[in-house]
Amino acid sequence: MPVDLKVLSNHIYEYRKGVRNMVLFTFNEKYKDYALGRLQHQGIEYILQPVGNDRLNLYFGKKECLDAIRLIVTKPLCKLSPEEDFILGAMLGYDICAQCQRFCERKTKKN
Repeated sequence: MPVDLKVLSNHIYEYRKGVRNMVLFTFNEKYKDYALGRLQHQGIEYILQPVGNDRLNLYFGKKECLDAIRLIVTKPLCKLSPEEDFILGAMLGYDICAQCQRFCERKTKKN
C-alpha cells in the first residue's frame, strides 16, 4: 500500500476515534478516486481542493468544521492571512503554542 494511502487510513482512524474533529490530507491526485471512495463509503463529509503539481488537499471531518473551512480557505494556503492561518492550525489540532508563535511571526512580518 502506498504511503499516501497508509496516512489516509491513519487519519480516518483518528477521526473515527474522536482524536481529531477535522483532518487536512495532502496527497497525489492519482489516489483521488480511492480516497473519496473511502470517505463516501464511511459517510464522512469532505472538501477537495487542488494544490497544483498533481497534489490535492482533502479536508474531512465534522460538518461544522468543514462549513468554517469553506469560508476561511478560499485561496491557496500560502495566501492565508495570519489570522486565517492561525484558525486553520487550531482547527486541525496543531500545537497551540506553536500556532501562537507562528501567528506572531507572520503578523510582525506583514506590518
